[in-house]
Amino acid sequence: MSSKHHKIRVGISIGDFNGIGPEIILKSLKDKSITDFFTPIIFGSGKLFTYQKNIFKLQTNFNYINSAKEAQGGKINMVNLTKENSNVEFGVPTEESTKMAIDSLEKATQALLDNEIDVIVTAPINKDEMMKYGFAHAGHTGYFEEKAGKKAIMFMVTNNLKVAVSTHHIPVAEIAQNISKEKLKKQITQLSKTLKEDFCVEKPKIAVLGLNPHAGDGGVIGKEEIEIIEPAIKELFNNGTLAFGPYPADSFFQPEKYKAFDAVLAMYHDQGLAPFKTIAYEEGVNYSAGLPFIRTSPDHGVAYDIAGKNQADERSFSEAIFTAIHIFKNREEYHDLMSNRLRPKATHVNNGIDEDLPMENN
Repeated sequence: MSSKHHKIRVGISIGDFNGIGPEIILKSLKDKSITDFFTPIIFGSGKLFTYQKNIFKLQTNFNYINSAKEAQGGKINMVNLTKENSNVEFGVPTEESTKMAIDSLEKATQALLDNEIDVIVTAPINKDEMMKYGFAHAGHTGYFEEKAGKKAIMFMVTNNLKVAVSTHHIPVAEIAQNISKEKLKKQITQLSKTLKEDFCVEKPKIAVLGLNPHAGDGGVIGKEEIEIIEPAIKELFNNGTLAFGPYPADSFFQPEKYKAFDAVLAMYHDQGLAPFKTIAYEEGVNYSAGLPFIRTSPDHGVAYDIAGKNQADERSFSEAIFTAIHIFKNREEYHDLMSNRLRPKATHVNNGIDEDLPMENN
């Protein structure tokens, strides 16, 4: 459904309710005018959220529905997954909180696939606990890749800094063997496409970091840069993709360096996320780039240590909501533009009349 004809429907999965998920959701929606901008649809529990909103002294009201199809504009909609009371134990993952996290995610995702919501924003989960109860992925990214049948790129974004990672949640010992020339070419190409379609960057410039200290130091500290990373960058650049590097990671994240590029591709999780979260923790958003649908989340975890203490900062979650909305609109506008550009122009039949001359009256 085009956003030109309705407010964008934002589906929200609640994460582990013994963490800070419900708190940051409630705080992000506390302004009564929030529904002027989009239609929130939470996949959770009315009793659970009523209990938590009282703890945090918030006045949020919900429109209880059985499915996302029943959502109403101008209201905060709650798809009621259970009518039972929830046993909240802040700071401790439990079987109940984990199973509801899985149920919330699955129901919200199905609504996304069924076009009952336009985008999905996911609150933090406990990956280890979810896998104990049958969740087959070490995080959201792999789950959404399976649903889309397509590889995604973990893309951490703010207005001024965008960092993707080539390898996600794998042991450090396995990073080098999971990097290849062809994989990097596909990822950089997808990043360039994402920047154009989802972030309105006309000619994206992408910086690629090296794997080894000092980007291998000419092969002295590893040869991945020479044998894999440099050839991938050179081939793409020669074919018109503005990719540059590889750059030493230890000195790259200085403002005068990273701000010269539209995005950065790091080789592994901590290489990219450690500087990103240092620079942009409060406003950072995790975006699963390259998928046919739009999924964002805050750039932090369940934060059991502060759960229930009214200390959680909702800014990253709020940014995740509005980033998803902006991407949805940008992608629509891009596709409309390309559709109009590719549409053939009407041709005139040559009837011997010069149409630039006025017709004579008979």
